[in-house]
Amino acid sequence: MAVLEILKYPDPRLHLVAQPVAIVDERIRQLVDDMAQTMYEAPGIGLAATQVNVHEQVIVIDVSDDKSTLEVFINPKIIALSDEAIDHEEGCLSVPGVFETVERPDTVTISALNRDGDPYEKVCSGILAVCIQHEMDHLQGKVFVQYLSRLKQSRIKSKMVKLERQGA
Repeated sequence: MAVLEILKYPDPRLHLVAQPVAIVDERIRQLVDDMAQTMYEAPGIGLAATQVNVHEQVIVIDVSDDKSTLEVFINPKIIALSDEAIDHEEGCLSVPGVFETVERPDTVTISALNRDGDPYEKVCSGILAVCIQHEMDHLQGKVFVQYLSRLKQSRIKSKMVKLERQGA
């Protein structure tokens, strides 16, 4: 396994739309393993392949306290959303040090392929629902700061550019 470089906002590659995975093979399973190691070492609770400059529909998530429940979503699709929404403070490994409140549906039903390429459906609620929606946004080329006001977006972008210049 390898720790991959995480792209930092406002890198334009974060806005590329990921393509579906044609076949879940050893290359994809290696990507999943590398993404999981990268996410755990960052540390984070979710990572989309777009964030490591691989523009295929692969997500890893682990919202457990002890980091023992890795979940893999390949070619995920939302098949149902609850009407009830929640406000949740979100952060992002591509936007380090920034935490902002975003409103999202509280429950989502997802269809995806697992690490072995087998299809499944999962009902996600609470933090898992927030996380899967956040990561699926990455696959569509969207970063969570785009849910914020233009002023906040501008301030965050300036902060990230300044940090990049300082080599942080």
